[in-house]
Amino acid sequence: MILDNMKKALLGAAVGVGAIAGAVAPSNAGEFDGVTVNILTRPGYVIAGRLVERGLEFQEQTGGKIVVTEVPFAEIFPKIQNDWSTGTNSIDVGVFAAGWGVELDAAGLLEDMDPYIAKDDKIDLADIAPYFREFGQKVGGKTKLLMVDGDFQMVYYRKDILEKAGLEPPKTWEDYLDVASKIHGQDMNGDGEADFGSCIFKKRNAQSYFAIQTFAAPIVQTHGTGQGFHFDNATMKPMVNNAGWKKAMELYKETGKYGPPEELNMDIGDTRAIFKAGRCGLLVEWGDPGPLQLDDDATAIKGLLYAVSAVGSKEVLDRATGKLVPVTKESAPHAIDGVNYAPFAAFGGWAGAINKRASQKKKDAAYAFLSYMNQAAQSSVDVTIGATGYNPYRLSQLASPDLFVKAGMPQELAENYIGAINGALNSLNMASDMKIPGAPNYTGVVLDTELARYLAGEITVDEALQNIEAGWEEITEDFGREEQIKFQALAFGSGK
Repeated sequence: MILDNMKKALLGAAVGVGAIAGAVAPSNAGEFDGVTVNILTRPGYVIAGRLVERGLEFQEQTGGKIVVTEVPFAEIFPKIQNDWSTGTNSIDVGVFAAGWGVELDAAGLLEDMDPYIAKDDKIDLADIAPYFREFGQKVGGKTKLLMVDGDFQMVYYRKDILEKAGLEPPKTWEDYLDVASKIHGQDMNGDGEADFGSCIFKKRNAQSYFAIQTFAAPIVQTHGTGQGFHFDNATMKPMVNNAGWKKAMELYKETGKYGPPEELNMDIGDTRAIFKAGRCGLLVEWGDPGPLQLDDDATAIKGLLYAVSAVGSKEVLDRATGKLVPVTKESAPHAIDGVNYAPFAAFGGWAGAINKRASQKKKDAAYAFLSYMNQAAQSSVDVTIGATGYNPYRLSQLASPDLFVKAGMPQELAENYIGAINGALNSLNMASDMKIPGAPNYTGVVLDTELARYLAGEITVDEALQNIEAGWEEITEDFGREEQIKFQALAFGSGK
C-alpha cells in the first residue's frame, strides 16, 4: 500500500511535469469545460493513482473533469460489460487488460479511435513498440484501445545473493528451482531471519493464474507468437491437458518449497512488500520491480534486483502426441542454445477503451485524456516511477538506459532492465495472453480455480488439467466454437 506522503510526493512530481509539459497540452484551454469523463479501473494507487493525478493536469489544461472509480480487480470486466451492454452508460472509459477488448468490441461496445488518431499530432503511434501497438491496441486491425502500460512477466534475481553463492541466473525452470533451493533460508537483508529462495503471488481469485502461464508458455509454444499455447487455433480444442502443462503445474507447485509459508494467501502487493524488504532471492513479476527498488522503503535491494527476459525449457510439447520431446531445430526453431523461450505478455498491459454509446463530447474528451496519458511526454515519466504500476511500452523509453538512470537507477541496472524488456519484445516466440471473448472466464475463473485447488492439495495435477480442459470447452461452446475460431484468428492477426 502506498503511503499518503508518497502519494503527495508523486502528485507534486506530476504537477511539476505538467508545468514543464505545458507546451504539449492535450487540447485547447477550456475545450472541455463542463464535461466529466467517468473512468472505471482497479483499486489502489497502482494504475488508478496516476489516472487521478494526470486527470488533474488535464482538467487544468482543458476544463474536462476526470473522475476515477475503483472496484476490485475481478469486478472490472463484468461491471463495464454490464454498464455498456445495458445502456446504463454511467462509465465512459474502462482501463483494463488490453486483451479484454475483443469481447467488448464483439458486442459493438468500443469506440473506434482511428478517426481521432488521424487528427492527433501528439500521440506518435510509430513510437509505440510493435507488439503493444498491433496486439494491445488493435482489434480486427482498428485501434480500439490506447495503452497506458506495457505488461509481460520476467524473472528477477538478487544479483548479490547469486554472486555470493557462485550461481548464474536461471535459464530454465529447473535452473530456477535449483537456484532457489541453494539460496533458500539465507538471511538476505541482514535482519537475522531466514529468507526465501522464491517469491510468487499464489492467492486464489487474484493474479496467480498469470504466473502459471509464464511457466507453461516456453514448454507449450515453440513456433512463434501466432501458434499460441492455450488452444489448437484451427479447432479451439484446449491445449492444456497434456504433458507440457502438467510439467508447468508441477514446477510451479514445487517453487512453494522455497517460498514464504503463507505464499498461497499472498497477492502481488504482499510479495512486493517482502521483496522490497530484501527477503526474496528470485521472483516472477511484471516490469514494476525494476523502478520499485528505487522507492524509499526498498533500500535493502536498491540496485541489486536484476532481471532476465524469460526463463525457458529444454523440453517442449509435441502437439501430435501430447508428450514432451527435447528441444531441437525442428521441435523449437526459435530456441537459443538448446533452450526454448517464450516471454509471456501476461495481461498484455493496462489500456483505456471508450464507451461507444457515450455522448460525442464525452468521447472527444475521453480520447484526448487517453492520448495525453499515452504520449511520451507523460508516459516516459510515469514508467520510471514504480508505484504507478506503469511499465515501458514506447520505443523511445527503451532506446537507451538514460531515462531510468535519470530516474535514479544505477547505470548497470538500467542497462539490464531495458535489455531484459527489449529481449522479450524482440522475441519471435513472444507468448500472448488470451484475447478472445470469454478470456476472463477461461483464465481468471476456470484456470485460477483449478490451479488453486491443485496448489492446496484438494485435487491432483491430472484432475486439475482435466477440469480446466472441460471448463474451457464449456466456455467455447457457450460462445460458439466457430465464432471463437474466428476471434482467435483476429487475435493473432490472421483473420478479418
